[in-house]
Amino acid sequence: MTSPTDRQIGKALRKRLGEDAVLTEVGDCWAYGYDNSRLQSLPSAVVFPSDVVQVRDVVQWCNASRIPLTARGRGTGTAGAAVPEQRGIVLSTERLRATPHIDPANRLAVVRPGVTNAELQQAAAEHGFFWPPDPTSSAVCSIGGNLACNAAGPRAVKYGTPRENTLGLRAVTGDGRMLQTGVMTTKGVVGLDLTRLIIGSEGALAIITEATLKLTPLPEARQTLQLSYQDVASAARAVAAIMAQPVTPCALEFMDGRAITMIRDYAEPDLDEGIGALLMIEVDGQRACIDDAVSAVVAAARVDGLIEVALADTPEKIERLWKTRKSLSPALRNIAPKKINEDVVVPVSRIPELISGLERLAREHAITIVNFGHAGNGNIHTNLLVNPDDEAEMRRAETCLSKVFDLVLQLDGTLSGEHGIGLVKREFVAREIDPVTLEMMRRIKCQFDPNNILNPGKGLPAGSKQEGISPSQS
Repeated sequence: MTSPTDRQIGKALRKRLGEDAVLTEVGDCWAYGYDNSRLQSLPSAVVFPSDVVQVRDVVQWCNASRIPLTARGRGTGTAGAAVPEQRGIVLSTERLRATPHIDPANRLAVVRPGVTNAELQQAAAEHGFFWPPDPTSSAVCSIGGNLACNAAGPRAVKYGTPRENTLGLRAVTGDGRMLQTGVMTTKGVVGLDLTRLIIGSEGALAIITEATLKLTPLPEARQTLQLSYQDVASAARAVAAIMAQPVTPCALEFMDGRAITMIRDYAEPDLDEGIGALLMIEVDGQRACIDDAVSAVVAAARVDGLIEVALADTPEKIERLWKTRKSLSPALRNIAPKKINEDVVVPVSRIPELISGLERLAREHAITIVNFGHAGNGNIHTNLLVNPDDEAEMRRAETCLSKVFDLVLQLDGTLSGEHGIGLVKREFVAREIDPVTLEMMRRIKCQFDPNNILNPGKGLPAGSKQEGISPSQS
């Protein structure tokens, strides 16, 4: 079958969507060829459907023409899942939007994929609710992208990820069929759970066109704490102790000594030189119980090595405490020319082994490694700081990263908690998932997308080497 030319692609798409819903000029398309992984590939065209019928028509045409189709939210992902590696067409969901429908009586919201996380939170808050997933990019990231990557954030430790907070989906499969999954209730066991299967599949099974999301009432009260420790080992023991008692924090963030050192000058936080690790903790609940809840968490956190407990009891103090955490990512970008950013997860009780192992690998390979993240569920963001112009250092970093993944799997962990696989981790997936399971996953992909047009090459190891993308560099 002869592939259509770029000119023919543009003509066919404009016929289906209209002139103002298709981009084909190179300068216009480049902006949709990359995400926050810093990887990039030029698509042949970019389309902006405004309803599910247009999505279906584009998918059906791409399927018949055997043209790759990559769905894209706002491009905030860090794993390259939105990069059109095999060119083809990028389908932007930014026009698939409407005011979220909030149903307070049933604690749910019906949302289009182009709505941002922040817009949903604002709409839900007007009725006294929130949607728990809160990625760092929540101000700009889209609900469709959150679902495609199962992106969570700090609140996942208490409230779960998108998979736990989504009741059902409407979507279009790779051969252009519309399907509806899930229920409008919080209980239901009829049929297989296709909702959770599609969430986190990075657009490789179906393109989400609508989601029914489970909302949670806003808490009456919230308290924020900052706990400093002499070293990482004592902070890690505190995390395990906190998660072993009945009160679950709504956020439990971790920073190691290197992270603290790097932000001290950048953000000017009031942090003593002797601090080797920090925990940022948020506790929420009923106003009448919040003090007791905070006391329980602090009591569990009082392990050997605790230096100080700082309680923020005003909005200004809360903002000052969280400034430390929010300053970290820009600080890293200013300090190092490049960072390889991974979001590994281990059982909470094994965080001490993970951190000590990462420190050992940093010494062995002469690579600076900075660790922070969502310690309450063992999700640690491991950042290898490198100079991409130093070939010897880049080779050491690649070897070190491979050893990092081996260490995580030895500790019964997983290679990604919320960033996804995309392009940057696909070559490592076979280390975690056995051949039989991988084959089952490929067969499931084929049922949804028989001609493999939806985001081909993402998530699962490629059958053959694909050119044009350098793996695991973000």
